[in-house]
Amino acid sequence: MTEKDHAPGTGETVPHKADLLYSEAEEDLRAAVRALLADRNDPAQVVVRAEEGTPYDAGLWKALGADMGVAGLLVPEELGGQGASHREAAVVLEELGRAMVPAPYLTGSVVATEVLLACDRERGEVAGLIAELASGRRTAAPVVPFGAGPDSFRLPQGPQGTVAGVADAATADVLLVPTAQGLYAVERSGSGVAVTPQTPLDLTRPLATVTLDGADATLLAGPDLCRAALRQGLLAGAGLLASEQLGLAEWCLEETVRYTKERHQFNRPVGSFQALKHRMAQLWLEVVSARAAARNAADALAAGGPQVPLAVAVAQAYCARVAVHAAEECVQLHGGIGMTWEHPAHLYLKRAKADSLAFGTAGAHREAVGRLVDLPAPS
Repeated sequence: MTEKDHAPGTGETVPHKADLLYSEAEEDLRAAVRALLADRNDPAQVVVRAEEGTPYDAGLWKALGADMGVAGLLVPEELGGQGASHREAAVVLEELGRAMVPAPYLTGSVVATEVLLACDRERGEVAGLIAELASGRRTAAPVVPFGAGPDSFRLPQGPQGTVAGVADAATADVLLVPTAQGLYAVERSGSGVAVTPQTPLDLTRPLATVTLDGADATLLAGPDLCRAALRQGLLAGAGLLASEQLGLAEWCLEETVRYTKERHQFNRPVGSFQALKHRMAQLWLEVVSARAAARNAADALAAGGPQVPLAVAVAQAYCARVAVHAAEECVQLHGGIGMTWEHPAHLYLKRAKADSLAFGTAGAHREAVGRLVDLPAPS
């Protein structure tokens, strides 16, 4: 049941009961995405493309976003999407995080799509853009710093100016520009648009500085609706980012366990040493707890209602730290090989560190938890 459900035989609404388990359909979706990524996402090529500054594989994104249809999971069927929910999108992000796939899914198919869905869908420009994103033919990026949180973003006065640290702006077809005057859509390839790549810590998720100077902009929503829509998009982004962090942490744990079973010292697997077993056991407990927090955030977003901000804040406050810890342990317990550029462990560590600052820091989300439960931090 959701917040709008009614108890049988009564007219009263009942609280949403969280469901943290995966449905059969969600497991089928996971299997399909994992099989595609195993076939099309070569970790060695990810390292090479990241070094060259072109991390995205257009063919892989077409197979995933358009052919498999995951780009439109959050979009209702009447607007050209799959009519699924945040729970299914969370499963996709788990697999993308597990395989360290460079793809514009989080920024485009989650944040940008959520922003547009919160606008007036009766407007032809909004509905048309939603349909294009759902089909996977085009991608969009919101022109806000990647570190902006649901309660910490600032809107520029108009659709002209410069914004730094915008994720996926260099590859997006459309830029969504939220301002104090309203939400605008700008073609990235249009005149008056300059997108300058930056050098990010996480080479698999490119950042850029966006400068708009006399660019043609299409108004999609007024000031009040723009602010509410952007907050909804960033809230969904923060909540589902926890699922990406969960997938990342799970891979790091599983890869570390596998490696320590194979590596031997003193004729024994290093994984049998008590000190290492304790470290991996502690990490397993953290990953299990992170799964509960991430699933709760996805389930809350799918159901809607007043519980969403708290579920998202709890998930980000916890999962960000777990992902970083898992990646650090992965690098350290792999020994020398974990320090090499050829092993993908460094990609996971950089992604985990970058994600810990995305959509608000863990500290900012802990402060949000305190406010939401009326438990302010000590002064």
